[in-house]
Amino acid sequence: MHVTDQETLPDPQRLASASLSPEVDAQPSASNNSQLQTANDVNSDLDTLIDPEELKLPKISSLVIIVVCNLLLQVSFFIIVPSSNEYAEHLGGDSTFSGVVIGIPTVFSAIAVLPLLRYDKGGYTLPLNVSCGASIIGHILYGCAYKADFLHLILIGRIVNGFGFTMWMYCKRYCSDARIVGVRRRTTLASFLVMGQGLGMSLGPFVGGFLYKVGFRNSIFNGFTSPAWVMAAVWCIFWVCVRVFYVDVPEDARYPDHPNQTTPTDISKPAEPPLSSDPTPNEKLTSPKDSPAPDAPPSTQSKSKLSSLLQKYYMTPSQWGVLGCMCWFAMTCFFILGAWEANLPVFGSTTPVFHWSPTASGNFIALGGITAFPFLILNIFLIRRIEDRKILLAGSCLGLTSLLVFLSLLRSGKINYASVFMCWWAAALGFNVASVVPVSLLSKQLPPRWNSWLSLAIQYSMYTGRVSGAIWGGSGVKVGMMVYTGVEIILIGIGIVMVMVLWESLKSKKG
Repeated sequence: MHVTDQETLPDPQRLASASLSPEVDAQPSASNNSQLQTANDVNSDLDTLIDPEELKLPKISSLVIIVVCNLLLQVSFFIIVPSSNEYAEHLGGDSTFSGVVIGIPTVFSAIAVLPLLRYDKGGYTLPLNVSCGASIIGHILYGCAYKADFLHLILIGRIVNGFGFTMWMYCKRYCSDARIVGVRRRTTLASFLVMGQGLGMSLGPFVGGFLYKVGFRNSIFNGFTSPAWVMAAVWCIFWVCVRVFYVDVPEDARYPDHPNQTTPTDISKPAEPPLSSDPTPNEKLTSPKDSPAPDAPPSTQSKSKLSSLLQKYYMTPSQWGVLGCMCWFAMTCFFILGAWEANLPVFGSTTPVFHWSPTASGNFIALGGITAFPFLILNIFLIRRIEDRKILLAGSCLGLTSLLVFLSLLRSGKINYASVFMCWWAAALGFNVASVVPVSLLSKQLPPRWNSWLSLAIQYSMYTGRVSGAIWGGSGVKVGMMVYTGVEIILIGIGIVMVMVLWESLKSKKG
């Protein structure tokens, strides 16, 4: 029997015995059956080549809590967008102050996440409780600003909300935590977060615009304050669910050391000695003068510890490039999404063709997100078959195309509802898809123990994008819509160039 590829033979001894058997040559049909059986065995063996650890998932109830928490955070962030401009103007502010109100929570979230990391003990229960409590208090303060007739109380309420938004980083860390999530499931779980992100950016403005239209004409529960009161009640219910259903990661859970996550620096470094009381052969050949003295001075010991620490966290230039690229995309995606969501109510209300009310602008934002939502669901299934770098490039190119078309519409003056909607839809879909990749790709390429710091770096980049994007969007009409769109094109253009330069370094496992 002639064999063309030895790698497809799961059992070489069985093949050798079959090739030496005279009955095989005498019976062609039996040979064909044998080849078919061998092919089936090969497929079965290939299916078992994937380590089950690469496919593991956390407890379903806990995963649902994390995904729902991410959704509620998104809704909390965007539900005030349709009415924040009018609310600020009613209390004596302007559109720029409205942009600050939208974006300010992320600043204080970035400040609060560092001390929270110090006390979380590697788990997620404490951040969940902080998020629920801060979200409830923040929404209550935001709702009380109308009755108090105090402009800055809405800002204070959003600042308190910011302490709740620290959970954004933990949601990303949870979905890439090597202790509970396999390497081939991280991008899939990240896509669930992005799906919640897309649903939140649709549901939030829609509900906010609807509640503004209904009005509820009283000084406590009205069109400006009702979104905050509704979200405060929702967070109270969710907090009860967290206390009942969430099961945290065991404190004794260990990070796995998968060979596929070995970095280039690990390959170049010598293997660590075995944990044994017996010396290795190399240790036996080492002379006493080559080994460090047991009573070395403190300065020598501190230098040794510093050298060990630097070696442990050493990164190659290509890894630094990948980290920088992912941080850039995290910042850019949220900058553009945040800018559009803050700009559309202002742009729509000042453009004579539209002259949108807060309800109309909220419905417009929600419609773009809702129509993009089915494609985000489809993306969950495609992720298992497409590399992360290709997903990143496809989403970025779609978003860039939408910006270029919008710029041409502004330049030609041919603005209408359908054309602006298609631009918003493509931008929402493209940049949401692109934002799936950063955390999951880094978690696949760098050691699992770095996950907290990698998630923090990506989250800080997203915070930067959210804050600057919301402020930029609120000021878009003032600086000019051509300039507003041009800056966004430059940012995503730089990102695409980075992807092309680092293309080989961005390769990672699918799923």
